[in-house]
Amino acid sequence: METKIFKPDEVEAAAKLLRQGELVAFPTETVYGLGADATNEQAASNVYAAKGRPSDNPLIVTVSSIEMVERYAQPLSDKVKQLMAQFWPGSLTIVLPLKPGTLSKTVTGGLDTAAFRMPQNQVTLKLIATAGIPIVGPSANTSGKPSPTLAKHVYHDLNGKIAGIVDDGPTKVGVESTIIDMSVDVPTILRPGAVTVAELEQVIGDVKADHHHVGANEIPKAPGMKYKHYAPSAQVEIVDQTADFAAAMQWAAQQDETIGVMATDDVLAQLSVPQNVETYSLGQDIQSATHLLFAGLRHFDLESEVKVIFTEGFANTGLGAAYMNRLDKSAGGMHFTK
Repeated sequence: METKIFKPDEVEAAAKLLRQGELVAFPTETVYGLGADATNEQAASNVYAAKGRPSDNPLIVTVSSIEMVERYAQPLSDKVKQLMAQFWPGSLTIVLPLKPGTLSKTVTGGLDTAAFRMPQNQVTLKLIATAGIPIVGPSANTSGKPSPTLAKHVYHDLNGKIAGIVDDGPTKVGVESTIIDMSVDVPTILRPGAVTVAELEQVIGDVKADHHHVGANEIPKAPGMKYKHYAPSAQVEIVDQTADFAAAMQWAAQQDETIGVMATDDVLAQLSVPQNVETYSLGQDIQSATHLLFAGLRHFDLESEVKVIFTEGFANTGLGAAYMNRLDKSAGGMHFTK
């Protein structure tokens, strides 16, 4: 199969492929997603196969309107409507109870709930509306690898495995959406993202914010709760304190292989960088670091052979919760120690 690259003004051709049951990657403001007709069980199954994704890892259902959600979900509560009014289109995914028999267990991971999202990308909203169907939308990468923030990242992982990629340039946010479970008594964050707990609580009140993992025998309600994610070929190590980078550079200088460093400009400016160390700027602050995290991991995966990637850690609050959630998973919990 030849994977075709579509320009933003070619969404009608891409939509036709989706209606035919083909897989087409699409842009969002967070990361690129891998689209397939959410009402076509075989198409949804093909997404798991293309990504190498475990079958109990549910797929997000991506929509172009609230009316599209209402075809499949139980009647929306007032709090759900408030969230949609405030954050849609945008970087919030909402887990909702389904009407019986409306979506395949292949899409839901065997559950009676599904996660819905309306992204803030006009090209993709037009793509879905033109296709006339909701599309599944996991990140368009090989399962476990860093999520794609450019069309070329998708092409690297999935060329020959999917029919097309709609290229709308780099994503703006850089990490996946916040996922909130509204099928339970107390709204619960299943995955932190660009929409913070504080922003959610301003709209709907108390939110439980610490349920990001499930056990080995549990079925997750949302992606990213069970399996290793976002990992490049090199070992990522989190550097928790700026002062610890000096010791990391001393260790790197003693290695025969190339070592990578990802940090903000202020941190990089303070370092004495050995010749065998390659740096990647995360910009000025947590916002730019979140935007550039996956791009940096992809850079070292695709364009440079490194043994270890030392990566700057941030406080686990606000947007930092989303950044550290992804970084901790990419590192497999590994922190640099002096």
